[in-house]
Amino acid sequence: MKIVTADDSRYALLRSSYTRTSSPAVVLLPTSAEQVRQALAYARERGLPITVRSGGHGLAPRDSDGGAVIDLSGLDRVDVLDRANRLVRVGAGARWARVAAALRPHGLAISSGDHGNVGVGGLATGGGVGWLVRSFGLTIDRVRAVDVLLADGTLVRADASHEPDLFWAVRGAGAGVGIVLAIEIEAAEVTNVGLTQLALLADPDGRTLTRWRDAVAEAPRSLSTMAMLMPYGDATVLQITAVTADGDLGPARPLTKIGKLLDSSSGVVPYTSLVPTAHLHPNVGQQPATTTNGLLTLDRGSARALMTASNSAFVQLRSMGGAVNDVPAEATAYPHRHQDTLAVATVFPPHGARVLDATWRPVARHADGAYVNFESRPAEHFDRVYPGETGARVRKLRHHYDPVGVLSPPG
Repeated sequence: MKIVTADDSRYALLRSSYTRTSSPAVVLLPTSAEQVRQALAYARERGLPITVRSGGHGLAPRDSDGGAVIDLSGLDRVDVLDRANRLVRVGAGARWARVAAALRPHGLAISSGDHGNVGVGGLATGGGVGWLVRSFGLTIDRVRAVDVLLADGTLVRADASHEPDLFWAVRGAGAGVGIVLAIEIEAAEVTNVGLTQLALLADPDGRTLTRWRDAVAEAPRSLSTMAMLMPYGDATVLQITAVTADGDLGPARPLTKIGKLLDSSSGVVPYTSLVPTAHLHPNVGQQPATTTNGLLTLDRGSARALMTASNSAFVQLRSMGGAVNDVPAEATAYPHRHQDTLAVATVFPPHGARVLDATWRPVARHADGAYVNFESRPAEHFDRVYPGETGARVRKLRHHYDPVGVLSPPG
């Protein structure tokens, strides 16, 4: 196991996450399950607060100043275990660009976020809203087994039959119950996808957004979309990226009619082009930001609120529904199985949480859930991410598997 401290030349490239520049006392770089166990023991013996990092493009890191970072980027193997059943094993330290590239020769893909630099461990234990989400669900919905190192150093394999409580928790609330080392996922038969990109004027009263919602709801679930509200002089543009898992461009065409079309392009591309290896880069705190989100059943009221919020924050929308909502709410620690839209807002320095909260408050009134992977302050918003009985069960299992809070984030 490599141990990196501030006097090491590698420290500058390892100290930080994508959104936060940090000053840990030590960065530990294990390359095996046994070395992760050693790293955990090393930090505990020295009384260092522990942050676990899968190495990717995350938004909500725990404060690692003065502590120990266990960086899992050395656990990055991607193996096809059973091609007939599409079963793939992925190390928690891999990034999704590498996973997509490794699976392409096998005609497989995993719905796994929308940027190639996202780390497997964080996304595949928090949810996983990707380019194929309406077709194949969240990433966690296709997880079949996990290898987890518990806070006491015990290595456990969890699946539906073995350690079912742990298996439930790591699919949606994995950051608090142990260190996930490897994940077995059922991939999908995907090679090329349909890609349509549109820019449309957005009505300030939200009608363009509700038309977007309706067009997606009426489309086959092969269509998933991500949209951004962008300033355009005195107006606002809705930029839409629409992906069809089967390569058919037809389901995206109704989107061209939801507002005044300014620009468009479409074509059939490899899935790997959506999460390319060109996305891979070191994370050195280069994008300081504060982000929050809400899961919505989009209507005119919430659409108007989102348009207003876009005047002060960067607003993104992701279509949900489809296969996501096929899963019972109690099946995983991600219980949000009825909403149709994930809305995300971000502010950048000099603005911070205060401005974001004031901007987002009118939207939050319409939301009835939140997604942990797009929340900069997950502890503050625990009850929105894990409401009701889900939250009670998450807290109980965190205490069971990590009773002294070695790894558990607050909440």
